[in-house]
Order: sequence, then structure tokens, then C-alpha cells
Amino acid sequence: MRIYLHIGPDLAATTRLQQVLEAKRGQLAQQGILYPRSPGGANHTRLFMASSDPDRVDSLRFNRGLAAPEAQSALYRETISDLTREVVESGAKVLILSAAQLGTGLCHRAELERLRDLLGHFSQDITIVSHVDDPARAFARHYAAQVFEGRAALPDRELELARAPDWWQACLEAGPAPAPGKGVFPEVQGAPFWLDYHALVAFWEDVFGPGTMRLRACPPDLFSGSDAPEELRAAFDIAEPIGKADPVTAPDQPAAAWITRARRLNHLLMQMLASGRYVVPRQLWRGFMTDMQVDGAPLEPGMFSPLSARFAEPMARLTLNHPGLATLHAPEPAPLAEADPTRGFRATQYLLAFKYRIDRATIAARRAQRAKQAKPEPRPKGPSPEARAIMPPAAIDKYNFLTTSPFRPHDRIGQVNERDPGAPYDTAPPRTLPEGSSGRVIVGCMKNEAPYIVEWVAYHRAIGIENFLIYTNDCSDGTSEILERLQELGVLQHRSNDAWKGNSPQQHALNKALKEPVIRTAEWIIHIDVDEFINVRCGNGTLDDFLARVPDATNVAMTWRLFGHNGVTDLADDFVIDQFDTCAPKFCPKPHTAWGFKTMLRNNGAYAKLSCHRPNKLDPAFREQVRWVNGSGQDMTKEAAENGWRNSTKTIGYDLIQLNHYALRSAESFLVKRQRGRALHVDRSIGLNYWIRMDWGDVRDVTIKRNVPRLRAEYDRLMQDDTLRDLHETGLAWHRAKAAELHGMPEFEDLYQQALKVKLNETERVAYALALDMES
Repeated sequence: MRIYLHIGPDLAATTRLQQVLEAKRGQLAQQGILYPRSPGGANHTRLFMASSDPDRVDSLRFNRGLAAPEAQSALYRETISDLTREVVESGAKVLILSAAQLGTGLCHRAELERLRDLLGHFSQDITIVSHVDDPARAFARHYAAQVFEGRAALPDRELELARAPDWWQACLEAGPAPAPGKGVFPEVQGAPFWLDYHALVAFWEDVFGPGTMRLRACPPDLFSGSDAPEELRAAFDIAEPIGKADPVTAPDQPAAAWITRARRLNHLLMQMLASGRYVVPRQLWRGFMTDMQVDGAPLEPGMFSPLSARFAEPMARLTLNHPGLATLHAPEPAPLAEADPTRGFRATQYLLAFKYRIDRATIAARRAQRAKQAKPEPRPKGPSPEARAIMPPAAIDKYNFLTTSPFRPHDRIGQVNERDPGAPYDTAPPRTLPEGSSGRVIVGCMKNEAPYIVEWVAYHRAIGIENFLIYTNDCSDGTSEILERLQELGVLQHRSNDAWKGNSPQQHALNKALKEPVIRTAEWIIHIDVDEFINVRCGNGTLDDFLARVPDATNVAMTWRLFGHNGVTDLADDFVIDQFDTCAPKFCPKPHTAWGFKTMLRNNGAYAKLSCHRPNKLDPAFREQVRWVNGSGQDMTKEAAENGWRNSTKTIGYDLIQLNHYALRSAESFLVKRQRGRALHVDRSIGLNYWIRMDWGDVRDVTIKRNVPRLRAEYDRLMQDDTLRDLHETGLAWHRAKAAELHGMPEFEDLYQQALKVKLNETERVAYALALDMES
């Protein structure tokens, strides 16, 4: 395998490069090139955090709870383990990694050696790629970025350092020691040592070997336009075309006046933090920066032309081996002067206006600290003996990482009391639909789900679904016959999908569904499965109540809440929503499936394709019209408009609506599901790792049970039909017989017994799932 390691250091160019790499992942994979997700979705910051000196704590490690050496050590092992899995699964011959922080943050030989050893698990054939601009222009952009992260020093410091014979060493010596509690981080407050590109090349090649580094010219408009992939191909020796990229323009630089305002306020905030009497959380600090925004001309790079002159001779020498640098040019010199902050700005006045928020944040932080000291949160020393007996070494490593990381699962988010069901919801009368409208429509796919269909249909009718379009393939338990009868009763529409083609029966059905009149005339389209129940947690629990809270939404990301088997072993003819009420905690960013979502889509023509979790192929004409919200009604358009099928720590929310996902039901139901296979991934079995990933039981959520009375009323109404009732009972008998048959087969009985012996708390379960689940 060959590795290309892109180290920035230019943040704007690196961000655009990463956008193109992310967009072209599929095309790259077809050429045997892996741009992995595990070191970071787009920017592979985990490589940087895992490699930096343990005592040189940067803002990333501090804000992500990885400042402690043991937490960083666990991250190092986790990064190797996760990247190994991706490399093995992909079978790729080329690995591309990219993080601007590698170039701007790693400054000691031991850090590069740690990174080299990490990458050495995969290959010794490593090429370092770096995009650089003229030093004056690069510093202008970097200085602006530093200020908005908290820099308080004027830029004349760097011009003084330019007189030093050894720029690299002078910058490091002048830089501050990390003091995270006082807002001091070397990469924010320090001078950019890496502007000496000649020293940068020598530094990296001293560890990775002579000739391993290539410098690419990085003018401000690099990667602009739709031809960005051509620079990508040249930088990483990509042989085959990878198509065009969405056109962009070079990002706007902040106004010089705004930078002045931010720097001056930073100076006062740093003084406050130095006193030890105040706490200013990073997000609050960034909010202050936004509150002071003004428009105007950006920084003039010519003010820093002495930096261009300082490095002119080393740049000329570099051009011999990196000829592309000859295209870079120094800006016209300009006088050094900090811009007028305009409008009579005084930092002290803004600080006074912000003081109330700072005081509140300080009080909250002090209270949290006192509570932690009085009753510190228990930190398990390791998995329980029962868990340790069944967890492989990789799972124990992941457990140790989780217990000191911000990814540790917990239930301390949200505002809903989930242990008290509250009063039963009232029966909601059906809506009167406009002429020609099919209203809210669920489109779904089923295979051998006979015991669960009538409950699922009755439930969703009770909360405000007007129509269903259900596809089936290869059923043998009476599922198709039940759906046919429901169609005869006017409840839903059923289509056979036995002749499906392509990678999955589900996607084949969704492609066909778009041509159906019931979908074309729908107001809202929802694709969910029969083991998923929409749980509206506001008002009277109906979709009317939820949609009234988000009148401008065009897309709703309904996040999964994974429910376990709740100790139920036998397949019973009882409501699923009443039998199973133990589930995953609300804060559960890993494994990645825990925060998967399904989408409720307003049928306005914005998207051309339905997929399992979300619509795709956004029409550019609708780009400014779509508005995605999460389960708490909060806007997440930026994160979800174009791609993605899971929530993040920024977008998670369950307060108004969630999708209860009963992937297992009873232990016997799991056996039958294991034998049946899956609708989406028909080539993957459902083994013990699936049980581990889905059998959550530490948290109880009974909110959906407020629907039981009106579900019962609608269910009984449907079951008054003798034919439907007979078909349901026949299907139930088929499943019970199948479960008994599987109990008699050693492979399935062993799986059943193994599953029931798995006793894991939520952190152990996440760790085990990450170690075993090939999809995590």
C-alpha cells in the first residue's frame, strides 16, 4: 500500500481539498484508493491528536476531553484499530490522509516519529504532500484564523521574529506553554514556525526519509471552480479521471476591522482568564466573535511582505525540487497598521455587554465542578468480570478509550421524562385531505413480518398517517396475503417486489415507488420499516402536533432509538410497543448506527431519489429552499441537505419526535430474523455482533405507551375482519413453528444461548460493537 499524507498547512486550501476528496470517495474507491472516515469524517484530526506531544495540549484535545496522556494513548490505539479495519475492508492499494493540523501543529521530532510509527502499521511507502502559498499571504490568512480562535498578540511579533537567524527555533522559543484553563494554546497564541518551508521539508524528511515530501503551490483561488479534481489528481498521482466537482469561489476573508475587534476583545478575555476568576467556554467565545462582525476590506497581505523577503532565498532553493512554487509571488509591500475597528468600537464596552453571559457561564462551570468534587462521576476501572469474560482484547481497548473520551454514552441530554408515560393520548380524528392528495404516505418493504403488520399499520394510522405503499419479496409466512387483505379493505396498497434487480430489493422498490400515484400526490413521504415506530413526543402525540411545531420544515431527520429485547424470550401475540421499553441512551455517538435517522420528506420536488435513510439528488434550484430539522425541531440543514444519514453531537435531538427501532423484538424473533436475512444488505448475515449492537437495556423509555389505548381501538377495528384476523393468526403460528424449528438446529440454538448470556452495560456494549461490528 502507498500512503499519501497531506499536511496542509493552508487551512482554506486543505478544507476545499477535503471537500473534493469526500465528494469523490466512491470514484476513488473504484480505483483502489481509500479516503477513510475513521480518523475524522473529512479532516483527519485524530491523526494529529494521537501524535502530538502528550504535554503539549492543543485546543482540539482539550475540547474533546483528550488532554490526559492516558486518554491520548487510548486514542492512538483506537485510531490504529479503526483505520486497520477500514483498510482491510476496502482492499485499497492507496491510502490518502489529510489534516491541516499536522503541518501547523507538529513541531517536535518525537511527534513525527509517533505519527510515522502509527502509519507504519500500514506501509513504509509514504509521500508527504503540502500546499503552500507565499509566506506573507499565508500568514495573513493564518493570523486571521488564529484571532478568531483567541489570539491576542499583534502581528508585528512575527515581523520581529523575521530578523532571527533561525525562524523555526525562534518561533518555538517565543511561543507560550499550554495553559488550557487560561485559554492558552501554542497553535493559537504562538507564531507559525512552519512558514519556513525549507525547514518544514527538512523537518519531515528527516523522519520520513529524503525526497518523501512534495510542495504544491497554493494561491488563494486553489480548488476554486469545477476543475478542482485536476489538482487532486496531480497532488496524489491519481491516474483515472474522477469527474468534476461542484464549482466554488475562494472563501471570503474576514474584514480587517472585524479582526481588530476580535483581537482587542481577546486581549481582555485573556486577562480575565489569567485571573482565575472566570470561565469562558469555547462556544461562548466564538459567539462573541460573531456578535462583533462588521464588513469591510480584508487584511492587506502586503503588510507582511517582510516575511516574503525573509524567505525569498529559501523559496528559490525549494523551487529547484518543487518547480510549481515558481508560480507564487509576493504581494506589493504595504505599511503595517492595525485596521480601524470602525463605529467607535471599544472592546471594554463589548466586554461589559458580554459580562452577564460570562458570569452565568462561570457560575454554571463552578457548580458543575463543585458537584463533581462532592460526588464525582464514577469512572469504571474496567469492564465487569462478566463482560471481560466475553469481550475480545480489541473491545477492552475500546472500552478504556471510551471511559475517558467525550464519546462515552449517557442519558443526560434532552428534556423529556421518559420513565413516566403520562396520561393516554386522545383519539385523533382523521384529516380531510384536499382533492387529489394522498396525504402523509409511508412507503416500506417487508419480508416475512406477518405477526407485526397489523399493529404497525394501526399505530401509524392512529397518529396521522393516511396511506401506505408496501412492497414485499419472497415471503412465505403470509405477509403478502395480509397486505393483500388490507388493500382490499382500503387501508393500504401492496406491490410484489419478487422480481427485484440490483444490489437490494429495498432500493429497487424505492426506485419504482416514485412512479406510483400514491407517492406522486403525497404531501409527506416517509420510508420506514415495520420494526420502526414514529414516536411523537409533543402535544397529543400526532404528526399534526409535531408539524405544527416545525411549520417551515421540508425534511425531518427522525433519529433511531434502539430498543433491546427487554428480557422477553418467547414470541408473543402482544403489542411490540408495549413489550419492549428498554433502549439505548440518548447520547450514544458510537457505534455509528445508534444515531442513524430516517427522513420524513415534504413532497415538493426538491430531491430526485429516495434511499433507505434519506432522499438524494437535490435539485440545485431548491438548494436555498430546503430546511432540515432534527427530532427537537432544531435546524440541521447545513449538515444534512446534501448527504449523511446519521446525527452528530451537533445535530442530535429527541425532544419532539424519535423513531423507536425494535430491531430484535423477542429473542425468538431475533432467531427468525437471523434465518431470514436482511432487506437492504442481502449478502450479510445477522449474527451475534448484530445482537450486541442492537440489544440495549440500560435506559427505560415508555413515552410511546401513551398511544396504546388508541392503538388498541384501531387494531381491534381492523381485526373485526375475520379474514384478516385468520391471516394474522396463521402468520403468527408460522413464526412460532419456525422458532421451534430453529431451536432444534445447533447453529441457531447456539446463537440463541450466546445472545442471552451477553450482559453488558452501555459503555461495554459500545466498545464491543465497535470491536466486532464490521459496519461500525
